[in-house]
Amino acid sequence: MRSYPLAALSIALIAGCLPEQAPEQQTASLREARAGYKPKPVPASGEREPVPDPPPGVFRKVTYDSPAGKLAGYISDIPDDGAKRPAIIWITGGDCNSIGDVWSPMPASNEQSASAYRKAGIVMMFPALRGGNDNPGAREGYFGEVDDVLAAADYLARQPQVDPKRIYLGGHSTGGTLVLLVSECSDRFRAVFSFGPVSQITSYPPVYTPFERSDRRGVELRSPGRWLASIRRPTFVIEGTGGNIEPLEAMAKASKNPLVHFIRADGANHFQVLAPTNELIARKILEDNGDTCRITLTDEEASRAFAR
Repeated sequence: MRSYPLAALSIALIAGCLPEQAPEQQTASLREARAGYKPKPVPASGEREPVPDPPPGVFRKVTYDSPAGKLAGYISDIPDDGAKRPAIIWITGGDCNSIGDVWSPMPASNEQSASAYRKAGIVMMFPALRGGNDNPGAREGYFGEVDDVLAAADYLARQPQVDPKRIYLGGHSTGGTLVLLVSECSDRFRAVFSFGPVSQITSYPPVYTPFERSDRRGVELRSPGRWLASIRRPTFVIEGTGGNIEPLEAMAKASKNPLVHFIRADGANHFQVLAPTNELIARKILEDNGDTCRITLTDEEASRAFAR
């Protein structure tokens, strides 16, 4: 696992991002545009770490089938009591292909494990993606990983504790960028919550873009700011005004899609925004039990939650 080397990483990303212009919107869907494209991953370096065993009663380690092979994941260790619960897949930042300790307590100012959901009784799944940990496949960097997340959703929907019509998706930082791309490729999720993504994928340093950066088509297909018109389910892009706010503002200026909502938490940074906003979203998910998603979220609500 990365053991959350995220603090230093994400601060570096915020400091290093160049001002972003409103991205040009593509009329074709991202799913259609990806068809036939062959990614050019960069050969991986370093040793692969196995997925650690989670503590019993909190998570259990599982294996799910994806196009890359059998991949590992964590899922809430909830007994089958006949109840159907809402569920969320969460993608952490930094090395978002790998998973590790998502159960140890974290400070409210930097709560990257999104524990508010499991504490509220929502089933959580953390999938490791291709090339992460000791999983099969090569890291493609925000491309084939989209299909892995969708495969994880198929696995999650088959669990007896899960209501398959109430599966959500969330992620932070690099994970937020990936889940935004997933939302642009598929209407599989009831709603998507993307914290602190970038609009242009080359805003990240090479260590977090394991593909050929000179491949202009590949960069375009991995840059979520260009494909906002493809989104077909409620999607919330969230950031603190003291965080990585420029990509959010650039995408908000470019988007004409009423299903995409841009939420600013006044005064919060890239990390502080997580705990209070996830607690707020968890409450809304528990109340969202109709035929279609009725979740709403405003700047005022996110700012109020942080101010507490």
